Amino acid sequence: MTTRYRSFAFTLLTAATLILTSCDDFGDGFSDSKRFKEDFHYTYSVKPGAKLSLENLNGAVEISGWEKDSVEVNGSKYASTEAILNGLKIDVVASEDFVRIRTIPPSGHRGNRGASYMIRVPRRMELERIVSSNGGIRLEDLDGPARLRTSNGGVRVLRLRGPVEVLTSNARVELNDQTGGAVVHTSNGSINARLRDPERGKTIKLESSNGGIDLTLDSLNDNDIQLNTSNSSIDVRLPGGAHADLKASTSNGRVTSDFNVAVKSGEMSKAKVEGTIGAGGSMAPLSQMDLSTSNGSIRIHKL
Repeated sequence: MTTRYRSFAFTLLTAATLILTSCDDFGDGFSDSKRFKEDFHYTYSVKPGAKLSLENLNGAVEISGWEKDSVEVNGSKYASTEAILNGLKIDVVASEDFVRIRTIPPSGHRGNRGASYMIRVPRRMELERIVSSNGGIRLEDLDGPARLRTSNGGVRVLRLRGPVEVLTSNARVELNDQTGGAVVHTSNGSINARLRDPERGKTIKLESSNGGIDLTLDSLNDNDIQLNTSNSSIDVRLPGGAHADLKASTSNGRVTSDFNVAVKSGEMSKAKVEGTIGAGGSMAPLSQMDLSTSNGSIRIHKL
């Protein structure tokens, strides 16, 4: 191979690598170089505690909190032809109590089309229903409940003070510095969550298939913790003074714990543990932990 040919091949390889590494499952799957595009911008005044809903297709959604009593919607709609772009509508219904946004595709047209959104809202706002497809959802700095649903796109939640419900597929989910309960389901993707101060008595339910689960709890407050996956491992990190009833089982793997586990009944094996962590049944109410996987290990760590 000549020096010139090697240099050309290296350039192609480098370019391909940059393209691949610049993409992740929090964006959309369309190339800017092959679509018609049109930006949009709207602003609406709302009361604190108002509700936001969004129905989108084929695009990423980013929502962040700020100190203003207004919702600012910035975005871009795109399509493979100008005719499809002109037929693609952004429909908004707004009042002081709610803002409802829909991306409406043109009837009778096929081809790539969709929209991406960057939305700023008052910190204390309820995300009533945020739905997208083929694109990720990101939330940051919000106070209130959030219900999120997408497909083929990752979900990333940062500094949410409220319960969250997430449903996605073929992508990972990340929760960081969240307060409240959490119910998460994904497939073919991992779940990585850190809950700073779970609301007392709230359920923490994380489910995946073919993806690992990594959960860190800075505190336990009588929470019902349910973690389930397949063909991967589960890692749980708990504060040193944790008290919980524990059920953990796997096949083709091991269950290990940094905590002493007092066995309730039967035998404790390398693949199944049922017992109490910490003071166990002498303290009430008590957190409940149910961990299960197949073809993977379960590891319980002490913070």
